[in-house]
Amino acid sequence: MNAMGEAAKLLKPMEAEAYLALEAKSPVRHELLEGVPYAMAGASLAHNRIVGNLYALLRPTALAKGCRIYTETVKLRVSARTFYYPDLMVVCEGRPPHTHYEEAPCLVVEVVSENTEGIDRREKLWRYRELPSLQGYLLVDSRERRVEGYFRQGEGWLYRLWEGEGVVEVPCLGAELSLEAIYEGVEV
Repeated sequence: MNAMGEAAKLLKPMEAEAYLALEAKSPVRHELLEGVPYAMAGASLAHNRIVGNLYALLRPTALAKGCRIYTETVKLRVSARTFYYPDLMVVCEGRPPHTHYEEAPCLVVEVVSENTEGIDRREKLWRYRELPSLQGYLLVDSRERRVEGYFRQGEGWLYRLWEGEGVVEVPCLGAELSLEAIYEGVEV
């Protein structure tokens, strides 16, 4: 086989089973977009603190409601060939479909940074909103006290913005979080 044939073979979209096998052995996490794996970069200290704060704040309510809450190391399958690692997700229905991923979150949270903002605001927003179970998608900025929310309203989506101070509504858990609590210990 010539070099062009080898290159074409390497670009063949990866199936879910092959991706899951790759992730089980890889020291680097990858998201899968339409069959193409993309290595994930490390997170900033602010990013990590925000995710930790959100998990600590939402975990008691999630457990009380019988929901599962996950942070950045659990995959979300959004289609046959697309898997993401959301910064935080809450799942309140059914049993997990697999030992390494979920499929039906009611809440997804992404912590936005300069490097991830475009993907979080366009690609992931578009794909997450297609999940029938999703009630809310929160974008939490790691650079300033700013949270944006997309909330399912019938067949459409309602957009909300919180900046500086205020209380963020958390769909599916019926919880509220202050911006102060979300950003506790974070210099922005």
